[in-house]
Amino acid sequence: MSQVTSGPLRRLAATASLATASLATACLAAAGSLSAAPTAAYAGSAPVAAVSARIMPPPLRDEDRADGDRLTVTVRGAGGAADGTYELRCHPDGGSHPDPQDACLAVERNTRWGTETFAPVPGDSICTLQYGGPATARVTGTWAGRPVDATFDRGDGCRIARWDRFVPLLPDLRR
Repeated sequence: MSQVTSGPLRRLAATASLATASLATACLAAAGSLSAAPTAAYAGSAPVAAVSARIMPPPLRDEDRADGDRLTVTVRGAGGAADGTYELRCHPDGGSHPDPQDACLAVERNTRWGTETFAPVPGDSICTLQYGGPATARVTGTWAGRPVDATFDRGDGCRIARWDRFVPLLPDLRR
């Protein structure tokens, strides 16, 4: 391999060398902080298991959520029987929602530790310019002990995808 001795290629080679060194330093620092993770409670486990255990949420007990998982869903502009206001209770499943068991599963499927379950599409998202119709929905109540007041519409590709992630809590309009 030949050495670059002058000009723009030398500057490029020096920049690449510095970037590689910085990346290696960052990786070593990260590895050091991982190895410092408390592992006594995970005797016999690999360090990765200890890190994963710290990230995973503790399972919710039924008594922790018995009174907390109640949602009111109001749908407008979807057409026909899809429009209306429905009550949903989860754990145990019930209410006036047409499919309480699968609606509860849809919300659980979208629940992630450390994130807002019903968060709107971020304002800086790049979304397809498609229109999914005039349907709107509002979901209020309490989920996992947290208050919920979320609105849904199908005004672009991101908002359509967000709506579809919550089917059958919200009506399936993908036809």
